[in-house]
Amino acid sequence: MEKDTRLILALDVLDSAEALRISQVVAGHVDAIKVGYPLILATGLGIITELSRYAPIIADFKVADIPNTNRLICEQVFKAGADAVIVQGFTGHDSLRTSVEVARSNNKDIFVVTEMSHPGALDFMQAAGEAIAKMAADEQASGVVAPATRPERVRDIRNIIGSDLTIISPGVGTQGGSAADAIRAGADWVIVGRSIYQSDDPAAVAAKLVSEIKEVI
Repeated sequence: MEKDTRLILALDVLDSAEALRISQVVAGHVDAIKVGYPLILATGLGIITELSRYAPIIADFKVADIPNTNRLICEQVFKAGADAVIVQGFTGHDSLRTSVEVARSNNKDIFVVTEMSHPGALDFMQAAGEAIAKMAADEQASGVVAPATRPERVRDIRNIIGSDLTIISPGVGTQGGSAADAIRAGADWVIVGRSIYQSDDPAAVAAKLVSEIKEVI
């Protein structure tokens, strides 16, 4: 992805017409659109193809299975037009390696979850986050996911992966994370969902976030 705005929209709506409308109006303000199970289960995998007209698509399926199942999932998602897939790292190096191999063969990207942005991530995920980040670097994934709600963790993860991998950072806005703080801590992109797509003017909110980001880069 090109680092034009450093902003990714997390589009967790359930209606295809609404998803397309929002994507169209924010297209100039985001570098990618992240879709997950809510939208895909409600509308079908074909929505990825439709949304890809407006921005690169990151499929946030947090894929977490044996290598062959990971392969099958990633192949279908890339075939639908996604530019990247988010996978979990806790399933181990072989599952991750297979996902990365599929991505490379399609000239696509894999992002590995190191730690999620909600409070419950502290229960189990944080203890494994740094080891997962190292594994993501060793397996040459495109990047990792680290929480904007805890910018100190973004900084820790950046120190582990170095400059070769990118960091996409969710939790800005409704969850309380700061776009500026995440970028300062080492994130390449911040991910914002409800603050944009639930607003009366998604484009204006996205534009304001981009302005805040540009002040610190």
